[in-house]
Amino acid sequence: MEPENPQPVSPSAPDFRSRDNPGWLAPDDSGPDMVPYRGLRWIFIGPGGLRAGWSALLFLVLTFVFLVLLSSVSTRIVKALHLQLGQFTAGSTILQEGLFFLALLGAAAVVAALERRRILDYNLTGPRRLPRFFTGLLAGFLALSVLVGAMAQGGWLRFGPASLSGAQILHFAALWAIAFLLVGLCEEGSFRCFLQSTFTRGLNLGWSLAVVGAVCLFCLLNPKVNGAAGVYAMALLGLVPILVLHRRRAPGSGFWQAAWVSSTIFGFIHTGNTGESWIGIFAAAFIGFVFCVSIRVTGSAWWAIGCHASWDWAETYFYGTADSGLAPRGHYLTTSPAGNALLSGGASGPEGSLLVLPVILLLLLALLVLYARRQPVAPALPQQTPAI
Repeated sequence: MEPENPQPVSPSAPDFRSRDNPGWLAPDDSGPDMVPYRGLRWIFIGPGGLRAGWSALLFLVLTFVFLVLLSSVSTRIVKALHLQLGQFTAGSTILQEGLFFLALLGAAAVVAALERRRILDYNLTGPRRLPRFFTGLLAGFLALSVLVGAMAQGGWLRFGPASLSGAQILHFAALWAIAFLLVGLCEEGSFRCFLQSTFTRGLNLGWSLAVVGAVCLFCLLNPKVNGAAGVYAMALLGLVPILVLHRRRAPGSGFWQAAWVSSTIFGFIHTGNTGESWIGIFAAAFIGFVFCVSIRVTGSAWWAIGCHASWDWAETYFYGTADSGLAPRGHYLTTSPAGNALLSGGASGPEGSLLVLPVILLLLLALLVLYARRQPVAPALPQQTPAI
């Protein structure tokens, strides 16, 4: 997936890669032992093994099944221990995201075994992973601080007294750090790792248009969806560039098609949050695209995981603002929106402010300045016919 940093190939896996996704392993069908496809096998198996669409569907189904099973067990444990968990607290977030992470890990392990890959092959390899992660942590905190500072300077965000003191500050800081590290691992693991990698190797233009169109149609037919205009905006904004790249047969077009699809879906999944606005939904999709770019220029998703975690930590715990329409409990500083909701974010929090868009753009530019020119040019490898 990252032409700049080819994925390591395990000894037992054949080494066949596409130009857009050097990390994609596929069976060698050029030798005398090649077995021709027969019957309906072609529906499930393509030139690159299990078709990308079935891989994604299996991943989602397994994640759901594992999550249901794990949630059932955890519910019984919580009841047996008489634990009381709030709606948006560090404890409840750790429990929910921890279960989600285990479900994702189990689903990815099963699909990876079927595809004869390692879990790390889903955009988790690459150079300088630990430094990339910590740089992402710093970038996320600084970007959110710039946003909050601009809102406060313009009078659209007001600071109140700190709500924690003494040992509570470190206690909740650590709990929320664990919680949002899990959030970063889960959301980036789902979208920028597994789905981005899988879509890149098997999503052609037709399927990209179909998936994004289906998401938009669902929003159109469900008026209760919050901030649906943000989904439409992301879909329209990426349409022309994707068509141009496809027409020119540009190298890497499969990656950008996948980025457009995964980012649009990423914005869509936030429409279920209470109090969300179209700006917040578009901002989620936009920053999802930035995280895809980070994979392209750094070689892995570790920068995105760190940035995602620290952005949410700063927004929720440190500054105490609403996060995607959710008001946290156990935060350090106290803030409240003021003035025009388009600039204050209203109930959505800073992510619902128009000011979030230039901040995300600045984050993208900083990412490109720091990393884009440091990566070697990847050799052109044989192009494979996308198979979903």
